[in-house]
Amino acid sequence: MTHPDPTLFGHDPWWLMLAKALGIFAFLVLTVLTAILLERKILGRMQLRFGPNRVGPRGLLQSLADGVKLALKEGLIPAGVDKWIYLAAPVISVIPAFMAFAVIPMGGQVSVFGHRTALQLTDLPVAVLYILAVTSIGVYGIVLAGWASGSVYPLLGGLRSSAQVISYEIAMALSFAAVFVYAGTMSTSGIVAAQTDTWYVFLLLPSFLVYLTAMVGETNRAPFDLPEAEGELVGGFHTEYSSLKFAMFMLAEYVNMTTVSALATTLFLGGWHAPWPISVWDGANTGWWPLLWFTAKVWMFLFVFMWLRATLPRLRYDQFMGLGWKILIPVSLAWIVVVAVTRTMRNEGYQVWATALIGAAMVVAVLLALIGGRALRGRAIRRAPAPPVHPEGAFPVPPLPAKERADA
Repeated sequence: MTHPDPTLFGHDPWWLMLAKALGIFAFLVLTVLTAILLERKILGRMQLRFGPNRVGPRGLLQSLADGVKLALKEGLIPAGVDKWIYLAAPVISVIPAFMAFAVIPMGGQVSVFGHRTALQLTDLPVAVLYILAVTSIGVYGIVLAGWASGSVYPLLGGLRSSAQVISYEIAMALSFAAVFVYAGTMSTSGIVAAQTDTWYVFLLLPSFLVYLTAMVGETNRAPFDLPEAEGELVGGFHTEYSSLKFAMFMLAEYVNMTTVSALATTLFLGGWHAPWPISVWDGANTGWWPLLWFTAKVWMFLFVFMWLRATLPRLRYDQFMGLGWKILIPVSLAWIVVVAVTRTMRNEGYQVWATALIGAAMVVAVLLALIGGRALRGRAIRRAPAPPVHPEGAFPVPPLPAKERADA
């Protein structure tokens, strides 16, 4: 299969490139506003309570009202902060979140005022690595916010976030490697084109499961929201932030959720290709229809984020680190070996190896689920020594001063 040439991008008129950039920005902002509202409503339904239902019809203007409220709040800067780094941290978090979406293909070629152009701002021969690099820069905003706040709780949240990103970016990159081996390209549009017949979620199911876990950890979302665990860190790295600075951290979180969901769609769910049986229709992958399929797949992953938040409790930090280093990374390394062997055999003309790869993917996926479930049940927890039993059955209390004087 011939992959699209990334050098074809960048030749649109300046106004068309500007329009596509503004369109991506508007798409992300509207997705964030909608996701915040739907998350609160979905969590309310799952927890048998009312969600937002006061502002606007059926509470539809709640996200807009929250944004206006944050904008009108007084922007406090605590004493003792490193002011310039403190102010720059939210900006460093939010800008890479938008930049990563520049190479995501949202559809095929369409006609805009007589110009044929792809529904993608640009593409690179190493587009997926560009996304990985840009999203990893965003963690600097969290680390610097924790360090510059001049408080213990934000500092601990920043340290947790740095360890978390380092751990789970390794597993995420290894899940990318299997896709690169099978697709033969790192270009996002080329990976989508390589999935015209079979989506990689079927051929590379273990890579999909590893990426699905890593993307939740990468975005600091429940049950992996350790950097902002309010139970022990108050609010985590953004404890000392208010007003628009806090809103920028929220914006960065939800834009990152959208970006990793779009990347999962691109790498494993065929990108903008229509799902079966809609794909039987000849016009399903032409015109503006692919934008609808792409958006629906992205929202499916966003719903998974919300579902996990309503369902699973927060993990202990040792469980979280153990899952990344002891399970995801070794399984990914072993799986890459399987993918490389089957890909080599397929290149030699052995088509039966595609079926073998699907079978091996299912076996590895089941093993990964069993190992992960066993590890998270906490069987390896060190058992604490039993507390001493007092003969009278009373709680141990220190000797009273009056009693000591009487005994003396």
